[in-house]
Amino acid sequence: MFGKKNDPMTKFDVPPAMDANEAARIAFDHDLPLSKHHFVEGEHPVVRIEHLMKTFDGETQVLRDVNLNVWNGEIVVVLGPSGSGKSTMLRCINLLETPTAGHILIDDGEITGKSSKEVGIIRRDLGMVFQSFNLFPHLTAKENVMIGQTKVLKKSKEEAEAEAIKQLTAVGLADRADYKPPQLSGGQQQRVAIARAVAMHPKVLLFDEPTSALDPELVRDVLGVMRELALHGDMTMIVVTHEMGFARDVGDRVVFMEGGVVVEQGLPEDVFDNPQHERTKQFLGSIK
Repeated sequence: MFGKKNDPMTKFDVPPAMDANEAARIAFDHDLPLSKHHFVEGEHPVVRIEHLMKTFDGETQVLRDVNLNVWNGEIVVVLGPSGSGKSTMLRCINLLETPTAGHILIDDGEITGKSSKEVGIIRRDLGMVFQSFNLFPHLTAKENVMIGQTKVLKKSKEEAEAEAIKQLTAVGLADRADYKPPQLSGGQQQRVAIARAVAMHPKVLLFDEPTSALDPELVRDVLGVMRELALHGDMTMIVVTHEMGFARDVGDRVVFMEGGVVVEQGLPEDVFDNPQHERTKQFLGSIK
C-alpha cells in the first residue's frame, strides 16, 4: 500500500503480490484466449499489474483495482474515453506516477514502493513515448537519441552515435540527424522520440497517445513507424491510443478501460466486432 500516512482515502486493503509461479499459471489460463501472443507453457508475463489503485489529492480515484498482464513480445493496445485512467496506468508502470496501492511487477520483480535511486534504475527497462515528444530543443535529433545511452547506459560516444544513426534510419530520418527539433515537423519529432526510446533497448515500450498532438496528415508516418516496430521490432509494447485502425490491425490484444478499471479485453476482432460489455459497445459505436 502506498500513499500519505494517515490519509484514509489512500488506504486500500489489497492482498500481497501473488507467488510468481502461481500468478503466471493463472495469467496463462486467463490470457490464452484473449491474445494473438504465441504463448509458451511455463512462461511468465513481463508486466504484471495486481489491484492497482491511484488516487489524486486523497479524493479523486482514477484507477480502481486494475489487473493486467503483458507478455514478452506482445502488443497490447489500450482504448477508452478521456478520463478512463488509461494514461495514468501507463504512467504508473514507469513510476512517473506513484501508485496509491497495488503491485506492478516487471519480470516478477516488484517495482512499486522503491526509492528514487531504485526508480531510476527500473526506468532503464521501461521506454516511454509521450504525446508532446519531450525532446531537448538545443540538441540535434542524433544527440537526442544519444543522450540517454551515454548518461544512463554509460555507452561510449561512438557506440551511442552508431545506435542513434541506426534508429534514426529505421524511422526514416537519417537525413535529419543533424537537425534540431524546431527544424522538424511534429511527426518527425515524434519519430525521433520513438528512435530515442528504442535505442535504449527497453524490456517494455510504452506509448501515451503518441499521435494525439499531431496534425492529421502527420499521423500516418508515425503510425507507420509504430506498425513496423510492432510487426518486426521484437518489442513488447503497451500503446494507449485512439487510433482504431492501428488497434485492430497491429494489436495482439485490445484492452478497453472505463472509470479506472479494465472493462473488457480480448482479440482485436472480438472486441471490435463482437464487444461483450455494453459500455464497450457504446464507445466503439460513438467513434465509427
